[in-house]
Amino acid sequence: MPFQFDTARPLYIQLAELLTRRIAAGDWPPGARLPSVRELAADMGVNPNTMQRALAELERAGLVHAERTAGRFVTEDAGCIAATRTRLAAAHVRAFAAEMAALGYTRAELLAALTELPDPIQPEEEPHG
Repeated sequence: MPFQFDTARPLYIQLAELLTRRIAAGDWPPGARLPSVRELAADMGVNPNTMQRALAELERAGLVHAERTAGRFVTEDAGCIAATRTRLAAAHVRAFAAEMAALGYTRAELLAALTELPDPIQPEEEPHG
């Protein structure tokens, strides 16, 4: 199923962000071989050239590396993956805190709301309609 992209931002950047999240979440563990460019492009409903550009961003970030005839692999550097995960989490926390502050929540109210979440946290179901 093709992903819904934001038309205001470059597509390859959004793809790179999505792939980065998948690596940080452990969908592809360290050392895992990634699907081919064509497979990834077909899964996302994008042009292979756009996917190639997104993967080049991940290579620049050190999250993946290419082996000449074997394809692309997730880095085996667990520290790099952990740092990426921490960076992504911090950005989400800052955005969430800003949204809650805009609703008038204090830090104490925000922390209280967070402690009421179940463990493990489960995503809410989409409303049916």
